[in-house]
Amino acid sequence: MSPRQLAHFVTDEPFDTAQIEKMDAAQERYFLASQWQLMWWKLKRHKVAVISAAILLLFYGSTLLSEVLAPYNLHSRHTDYIYAPPQPLHLFHEGRFIGPFVYGWNYRLNMQNLKREYTPNRQDVQPLRFFCRGDRYTFWGLVESDLHVFCPAERGQVFLLGTDRLGRDMLSRIIYGARISLTIGLLGLTISFALGLVIGGIAGYYGGLTDIVIQRIIEMFRSFPELPLWMALSAILPVNWSPILVFFGITMILALLDWTSLARAVRSKLLSLREEDYCIAAELMGARPRRVIARHLLPGFMSHMIASATLSIPAMVLGETALSFLGLGLRPPVTSWGVLLNEAQNINVVALYPWLMLPVLPVIILILAFNFFGDGLRDAADPYK
Repeated sequence: MSPRQLAHFVTDEPFDTAQIEKMDAAQERYFLASQWQLMWWKLKRHKVAVISAAILLLFYGSTLLSEVLAPYNLHSRHTDYIYAPPQPLHLFHEGRFIGPFVYGWNYRLNMQNLKREYTPNRQDVQPLRFFCRGDRYTFWGLVESDLHVFCPAERGQVFLLGTDRLGRDMLSRIIYGARISLTIGLLGLTISFALGLVIGGIAGYYGGLTDIVIQRIIEMFRSFPELPLWMALSAILPVNWSPILVFFGITMILALLDWTSLARAVRSKLLSLREEDYCIAAELMGARPRRVIARHLLPGFMSHMIASATLSIPAMVLGETALSFLGLGLRPPVTSWGVLLNEAQNINVVALYPWLMLPVLPVIILILAFNFFGDGLRDAADPYK
């Protein structure tokens, strides 16, 4: 056999028909899958996006059970533990397993610098209680209860993230604040998403003078510096408004300033799709423009719009946090992450009590999770990847 000739082997073993049928079924399932199924299969392969989605589910799931998850009521004050530092969580005491517990604090006031000093009392072991009775609260403003996932020991205290200037537990306030900060992002997205689809759809479908006018309006909105414009509009809100009205006012401000990018994306897509054969066929059959846009054009790139929308939620959360931090957004008694950070503006307070800056951590985690999830969703919606 010459060097260029290759050996040829013939086997008399029967074909594995089960394996062939399995491969054929998988191919058929792939070719018959809908757009949303293909997106889901591609998204599952994006591990970072899946982990980010799980983190977002935990965040938003916690908003449904804030009262139960928080160890204390939102307004509970502990005057004996003002500016108490975080208590480390332990499992073993003197080599013996006890379970999750904290050591009690010994408190003294340093008369030379008037600083509150807390030292752990190694003899005061305070085991945590789980699914226990604690501070009373009104669940979602409807049902009175006192059930908590975990509570301090009897006649003890647990401040895993420390306390503020009024002796309020920081962990409980961060859990309660998540409900407001995360809800603003969803409500603002709903309003801006609707505005972007409607206005961008009109501009992209009709074109001509309508498109020119809408584009000039969008350019006018985008020409203003974002943060000063937020501050100016927030300052217009009457000071005598109730916290609920201020909440909806801030949501409307964030939504009315965030629809422009989405409207431009919708407009560019419609300009390219309105000349397709199926769109022209629908028009020739007598379909009205509203039906053509809603039933034929928008579904064609809705997946891309959803991916873009997930990336706009962090901007709204950051907007609310920035406005509340500057004192122009939500105000007490409403509790949000921005309101909590507003109390840490004094650099001297932060230098002495750095745990007051802890509300910035969930903001960072939320923004990163949304960005990673949005990137994964955008890749899954891209038919060329």
